[in-house]
Amino acid sequence: MMMKFEEKHEGSERFVGKSQPYLGEKHQANWKPGANGKAEASVKQEANGNCDMPRQSLNTYSWQEIQKHNQKADQWLVINRKVYDVTAWANRHPGGRRVLNHCAGEDATDVFRAMHPNLDIVQLYLKPLLIGELAPGEPSQERNKNSQLMEDFQELRRKLEAMNMFNTNLGFFFLHLAQILILEALAWLMLWYFGSGWPITIFISFLLTISQAQSSFLQHDAGHLSIFKQSKWNHLMHKFVMGHLKGMSRNLWNHEHFQHHVKPNIDSKDPDVDLSPLFLLGDVQPVEIGKKKIKFINYEKQHLYFYMVVLPFFMPIYANMESMRVMYIRRFWGDFAWVCSFYIRYFITFSPFYGIFGTMCLIYLVKSLESPWIVFVTQMSHIPMKMSREENQDWLSTQVLATCNVEQSIFNDWFTGHLNFQIEHHLFPTMPRHNYHKVAPLVRSLCAKHGLQYVNKPLLEAFGDIGRALKKSAALWMDAYYETWKHDAECQT
Repeated sequence: MMMKFEEKHEGSERFVGKSQPYLGEKHQANWKPGANGKAEASVKQEANGNCDMPRQSLNTYSWQEIQKHNQKADQWLVINRKVYDVTAWANRHPGGRRVLNHCAGEDATDVFRAMHPNLDIVQLYLKPLLIGELAPGEPSQERNKNSQLMEDFQELRRKLEAMNMFNTNLGFFFLHLAQILILEALAWLMLWYFGSGWPITIFISFLLTISQAQSSFLQHDAGHLSIFKQSKWNHLMHKFVMGHLKGMSRNLWNHEHFQHHVKPNIDSKDPDVDLSPLFLLGDVQPVEIGKKKIKFINYEKQHLYFYMVVLPFFMPIYANMESMRVMYIRRFWGDFAWVCSFYIRYFITFSPFYGIFGTMCLIYLVKSLESPWIVFVTQMSHIPMKMSREENQDWLSTQVLATCNVEQSIFNDWFTGHLNFQIEHHLFPTMPRHNYHKVAPLVRSLCAKHGLQYVNKPLLEAFGDIGRALKKSAALWMDAYYETWKHDAECQT
């Protein structure tokens, strides 16, 4: 979910939503994923060309040396004990430069494997970035990490790959797409047959709301490239669903969502929890803000204005306006064309019955009804969980501590788009969602072995935990805020 409420500028570089664009401009010009069948071939040619360059013998490095290279202008990563300098590549990284910066100076083996479904192309690009390897006496990961836990998780992934858990059932996703298209066709047919009276308008709004919400879940699948084996078809599917069916920017979603997956619930690294000054989250941030005597808003009531403001207005106001703004600023004209096709389709379909203004009202109504659905589903698994500063934990701990599951049922699976299995999704982002329930027992067992709490709760309890978590954070802020004022007053007297 893309929930951010401010924009920063650093130097001459313009950040969109505190972040770099999904693709560096040079990279966009030279390689547009999914634009044509030649994209992957050009990648391999360029990478192979770079690999032909002469290279000096590899150096060896200690973790102490590697961890110094964690700045925007100096970024090293370790993957499978190999050391890579990704500084020059960062601007061209398809997932955005900030994703690399978030992992700079760290072992990125598990995150690298988790986020890249097509390793053949990525491995080719890694070759010219290779500068060395870990010294023979160095462990494969930082010393603060549990090596046995990481080894067990990697063994689990190998087991799941052998079980074909990353293979996609195309029929599942085509049935999901058919559901969306049938709902939209049914809404138009009912309007054409029964007319545009209020009862029919309410009913077709209900059908279109379901279509929009389910489109959100389908574009999420396509965004993680888990549907087709060839990425160009995933890109095309993502453009169609996100742009044509939902009317929003695909590039913006990709760029922000990848950051969320790499560093979930990490302050300043996960855009989804960077909600200040409107909201204060977790146990640490509210206390820090309170001790500084900062009160932009009456945070004591943040759990109330979450329901009053965010739920109804997030999708129709913030998300859509942010999408339009970013497409214009970053010149995502391809996204803009797909979004235009969404509005053209709606006006062709509904303006004969409602007129131009009435059709705009219908779109707003549908987005307003969709908004609480999407906000609840995306936030119920994160806001109640641990929020922290960067602790550089292993992949398994990072994901499990920041996410929770919702109990499985036919309705819950459909209503959440299988995001009720948020733990499994975060551990294996490229796994098709129809396999999450098969993997969950193995993940739960691994968590139990290493003492990690595997949280699984009822749906309504998960909804309520959002408000309870916001109320708890507000109470922490209030205590720190008034205690600081009291202390300062006593010191003055």
